[in-house]
Order: sequence, then C-alpha cells, then structure tokens
Amino acid sequence: MTAVSARELTSQLPKHHLSDELLMDYASGALDEAASLFVSSHLTLCPHCRARQAELEALGGVLLEDLEPVSMAEGAFDALMTRLELPEAANDADAALLASKTVAGKILPSPLRRYFGCDLQDISWQKKGGGVSVAPVPGIGDGSHAFMLKVEAGRAVPQHTHTGNEYVMVLQGAFADASGTFARGDVELADGDVDHQPIAAAGEDCVCLAVTDAPLKFTGSSGWLLNMFVKM
Repeated sequence: MTAVSARELTSQLPKHHLSDELLMDYASGALDEAASLFVSSHLTLCPHCRARQAELEALGGVLLEDLEPVSMAEGAFDALMTRLELPEAANDADAALLASKTVAGKILPSPLRRYFGCDLQDISWQKKGGGVSVAPVPGIGDGSHAFMLKVEAGRAVPQHTHTGNEYVMVLQGAFADASGTFARGDVELADGDVDHQPIAAAGEDCVCLAVTDAPLKFTGSSGWLLNMFVKM
C-alpha cells in the first residue's frame, strides 16, 4: 500500500467514529480507566460522536429508571473522574479547527494532556525499532494498557492481528491500512478479525493514542520473531 500524504488530510472532521457499543459502555460507566480516557479524548475532537453520546445518555437515563441498583466495578470511580474532566463541547464553527489542527494551541486533547502533565512536544519516547516509538500513559490503573504510539512518516507498523481489542486514535499526521485512511481525530477499532499493517502518511510522523486489553499477535514474515521479543 502506498503511503498517503498528511497534507491531504488536514482540513477534515473525523470520519471514523466510535461504535455505539463503546459509547454506551462509556455512558454507563462500564469501561475501565484506559478505555474511558480514549473515549473522552475522542469526544473532545469529534462533534459527531458528542452528539451521538448525548442521544445514548438520554436513552440510558430512561432505561436506568427501571433497573435495580448494582455494585460499582473496580476502577469505576477513576473512569468517572476521567469523564467528568471532559471539557465542554466546542460549537460547530470551531469543530474543523479542533479536529484537523489543535485545541487552543495544544495537540493532545485535554483529558490526555492531564495524564502526561505536558503536551506532545515534551513526551519522552521509547524507541522500539523500525521507526516506531511508544510512551506509556502514566497513572493508568489496572485493566487495559494505554500508550502513545509514534510512527515515522512513511514507515509501517509490523503486520499484526489482535488477541483482544485495540483502539487507536490519530492525534498528529495520518496512517492508512486495508480499512481506509485515518487522520487527526479518526479512530480505528480492531479485534482478532482484523489483520493489518498501518502505514504512516508521508511528510509528518504519525502519533496516536492506543489502548489494548490483550497483547498483539504479529503475523508478517518475521512475526514469529517479533512475538518472542517485542511487546507493544
């Protein structure tokens, strides 16, 4: 697959969105802290999903009136606090700026920036080889693994599938795989049915927030070796 140019993808709202199932789990407080951070970060950038989230919360409120109380899940309080810190939605006039450029001069959405205590330029990266670097999100409790992923412009992530769920959202640059092209604010939700090799767009490093609840499984020609020595 030929790498796409990030310059061609800088003036659009997110086109790849969260699933209704994920939004409903977020609304009900069923997600762990890492997944809640992922959803709240995307909602900061995506007016479409904010509107859909409001619809689902209204529906959920009606349904909850008929349910018996249940005990809170472990980590539910931290997930709730992540949700409460979500900034107010921008109006439609600001939506293009939010999605395709920065939020108030910042690249990281505010929920994610609070975890790092800094913006993108001050994050410390761990090089993994092949043009790929990672930075774990600090302060995440038990459950899913949340990390920043940086892929050098024009480089590819090793081909892989998943032994669980993988949520990826672009924060800078863009990438493409067999499912399409993903730019700032876009999310790709993958599981064991997806076997792909994302390629970063030319011209700008691709930076994403990624959340996984199980290890990746590398499937390319050298996948057997990567599965022995590499953890992402």
